[in-house]
Amino acid sequence: MDWTDLQHFLALAREGTLSAAARSLDVDHVTVARRVAALEASLSLKLVDRRPRSYELTEDGKHIAKIGTPMTDTAFAVERAVQASKSGIGGDITISAPPSLANILIAPKLIRLRQQHPGVRIKLIGEKRTASLNRREADLALRLSRPTEPGLIARKIGYFEFALYGSPDYLKTTPPHAFAFVAYDSSMDEAPQQRWLMRFAASREIVLRTNDLENQAAAARTGMGLAALPKFLGEADSLLERHDIGGRPVGREVWLVVHRDLRRTPTIRAVAGFIEDCLA
Repeated sequence: MDWTDLQHFLALAREGTLSAAARSLDVDHVTVARRVAALEASLSLKLVDRRPRSYELTEDGKHIAKIGTPMTDTAFAVERAVQASKSGIGGDITISAPPSLANILIAPKLIRLRQQHPGVRIKLIGEKRTASLNRREADLALRLSRPTEPGLIARKIGYFEFALYGSPDYLKTTPPHAFAFVAYDSSMDEAPQQRWLMRFAASREIVLRTNDLENQAAAARTGMGLAALPKFLGEADSLLERHDIGGRPVGREVWLVVHRDLRRTPTIRAVAGFIEDCLA
C-alpha cells in the first residue's frame, strides 16, 4: 500500500468531495480520483461508490477512513514538530485570512516583511472558509470569531466597524424611503453585519445578493444601492460615500490563530508580529 494513495483517500473521506479534497492537498481532482483508485487496486477493496456527481464511501471505505484518520493526525504532528525545531527566521509560511483583510490590509504591506526578513516566503490565501491549522492548511490564520478547535492558540488583535456606503450621486438623488440595498447571500444570514443591514433595510428592496465583498462594493459604486462594508474598505474608496444612520455601529473582532505546537517558532513569531502591525 502506498501511503500517498491512503492520504488522498483520507482527504476525500474527510472533505466529502473530490474538489474539496484536491484543494486541501493542493492538487487537482483528477489526481485524487487516480490515487483513490490505486489504493482500491492495491487493497483489492472497493472504498467508494462512484456516482454521476459524487463519491460515496462504502462501508469498507468508512471503516478504513476511521482507522486511517489517526495516521493523518500523526503525520501532521510530525510536520509541526519538524517546523517547530527550526531555528532562525526563514522558509515557507502560509497565511489564511478573509479576502478583504488579505487584499486590503496585508498584501499591500508584504514588502515590509520581505525587507525585514528576506528569507521568509509567504503564501497568502484570501478565503471565506475556515482553513485547518491542525491539518497544516495554514500556519497562521485571521478569523472573525474566536476558534474552538483543540490545539489552537488565539489572540484578539483587532476590531473593525461596518457602515453603509453608496455612490455620492445615488445618495444625493435617492430619498431614504427609496433606498435599495446590496447584501450577502443566504450563506451569510447569521453574520452580524448582514443582520444589521437587513434590520435597517426592513421592507425595502434587496437588489443584489453576493457572498463576495468586493462585488458588493462594485455594485454600490455604480449606484445600485447601499452596501454594508468595512470602514477600512469604504473610507478609502473615493467612489463611495458613507451614509450615517446613527446608533451603535456593528463590528467584528479579528483573531490571530496559530497551532500551539508552532507558537514559539521564530518564523511564526516574526510573521505574527507583522500581521499584528498590519491591523494596528
